[in-house]
Amino acid sequence: MKILLAYSGGLDTSVILKWFLNKGHEVVCYIADVGQEDDFEKAKKKALAIGASKVIIDDLKEEFVKEYIFTSLKANAVYESKYLLGTSIARPLIAKKMVEAAEKEGIKAFAHGCTGKGNDQVRFELVFYQLVKDVVILSPWKDEEFLNKFQGRKDMIAYAQENNIPISSTLKKPYSMDDNLMHISYESGILEDPCVAPKEDMFLKTKSPQEAPDKATNITIEFAKGIPVKVINNDINEEIIGALKLFTYLNKIGGENAIGRDDLVESRFVGMKSRGVYETPAGTILLKAHIDLEGLTLDKEVILLKDSLMPKIAQVIYNGFWFAPEMSFLMAAINNSQEQVNGKVHLQLYKGNIIIKGRESPNSLYDKNIASMDIHGNYDQKDAKGFIKLQALRLIAGNKK
Repeated sequence: MKILLAYSGGLDTSVILKWFLNKGHEVVCYIADVGQEDDFEKAKKKALAIGASKVIIDDLKEEFVKEYIFTSLKANAVYESKYLLGTSIARPLIAKKMVEAAEKEGIKAFAHGCTGKGNDQVRFELVFYQLVKDVVILSPWKDEEFLNKFQGRKDMIAYAQENNIPISSTLKKPYSMDDNLMHISYESGILEDPCVAPKEDMFLKTKSPQEAPDKATNITIEFAKGIPVKVINNDINEEIIGALKLFTYLNKIGGENAIGRDDLVESRFVGMKSRGVYETPAGTILLKAHIDLEGLTLDKEVILLKDSLMPKIAQVIYNGFWFAPEMSFLMAAINNSQEQVNGKVHLQLYKGNIIIKGRESPNSLYDKNIASMDIHGNYDQKDAKGFIKLQALRLIAGNKK
C-alpha cells in the first residue's frame, strides 16, 4: 500500500514511518510549514534516510494566516473563554493540503501520529473522511499491534535505536510542544499536574513581564471588513502591510512585551480534561483590537447575536468541523457582520498588558451630539421617562406585594 504520512521529523512520526516500511508499505512523507521553527530540509533528509520514497514540503504560512487565523479572529473565537485555537485552526489546513497532495500522487491511504487520547486525530480524520471517497486511514496509536509494541517513549526510543533511526529525544523531555504562526502549545510531562507551574525557560515566543521593556510600545492596527491590513509602530513611524508580514511582526513585538501567555485546563473533544500552556502574541493583540473596533462599528443587537454565536463557532473549530456545513452557516453570519468593521485601533503594549488608547472608523455609530453629557443635542431626555415606564410595566404587574 502507498501511504501519505503527516511527518514532523520527530520521534513519533519517524518510528511510525519505519513501522510502515517494515510492514512492506511505500510511504510518502508530507511536511506542512505553518510557521513552526523547524529545519525542514533536515527532516526531509531524515525521512529519506529512513526509507520514505518521497518527501513533500508545503509552505502554507500565507494561506494559514489569511484563510484560517483571520477567519477565526473575525468571529472572536475563543474556546472555553481562554484558548485562541492555535492548533485547532492549523489541522484542517494541513489535512486539506494532504488531500490535494495525495490526489497528485495517486494515494488513497492517509496516516498520522496523533495520539488516541487527543483532539488532533479527530481534526485530521474528519477532513480525510469528508474530502476523500473510499479513504483508508491508518492511525497507529489506535492500532492494537502498535499499542502492544509501544507503551510510551522508552519503547519508541529503543525501536529507533534498533532500526538506526537518528533521534535527539531523551526520556527526560519534560513536555510536548506544538508550534505554528498562531501559537506554541505545551502539554504532557510535568504539565500533567495542573498545579505545577512551568519554568521560565520553557517559553519560546514571549518574554516574562519581569523581563519585558520598561517602556511601552505604541502601535495602530488598521482593519478592513474585520481583517487587519496594516500595523503602524508609532514609536518609530514604521508601517507593516501584508497578512503574513504584519502577523509575524505582531508576534515579534507582542512577544517582546510579554503578550499572550495563558495557562489553562480545557475540555478535550474526546471527553477528558487537559492542561495546556500557550503563547499567542499576535493573536491576542488582534483579538482585543478587533473586539474594540466592533464596539464602535456594530449595532448592539448584532454584537449580542455575534457574541452568542462565538462559543459555538469556537467549539466547531476546536472539535475539528472546519469544513462542516455548520461552519459555513455560522461564518456566513460572521462575514456579513464584518462589512462595517473598518477603521483603526490605537494600542499600547506594556509588560503583558494590551492597553486600548483610542479608535476611529468611517463607519462609526458613535454620535457625540447624542452621547455628550455637556449638550442636549439630538436627544430629548424627557423621552426617557416614558421609555422607563414601558420597561417597568411587566415588573409592576409581577409585584404582588
